Amino acid sequence: MNESKLEVRFTLAPRRATRGSRPEAGQQQDQQTSPGRVPRVSRLLALAMRFQDMIDRGEVRDFADLARLGYVTRARITQIMDLTLLAPDIQEEILFQPPTTAGRDPIKEKEVRAIAAIPHWHRQRKLWGTVRESASLPLP
Repeated sequence: MNESKLEVRFTLAPRRATRGSRPEAGQQQDQQTSPGRVPRVSRLLALAMRFQDMIDRGEVRDFADLARLGYVTRARITQIMDLTLLAPDIQEEILFQPPTTAGRDPIKEKEVRAIAAIPHWHRQRKLWGTVRESASLPLP
């Protein structure tokens, strides 16, 4: 009779943390250094800038291509891209808003889109000042 040996080797990896489990020291430190989340309007403006870069470099042809790639309507892509029509200083303030630590974001996308629809940057700045004050954001 032929005797066969079977050798099995495996490596055990530590389990991922589940809800309610105690975070390890490294995880706890990460949570303390980055509390909160980036406001939605900041993420959308960054996305619009990325989309514009993709169009400029020829990776996509137009908004319709972006809409197909993102499984959204062309109208939604237009709404997002309209954020790039804001005055540069307003764009900077939006991109560098403080993280939202609890509850809803202080500035709504709809408010910012209304400002972007105004073609004059000085009028945009006046309206942005009003929105910033109502959201209790600090001055830049």
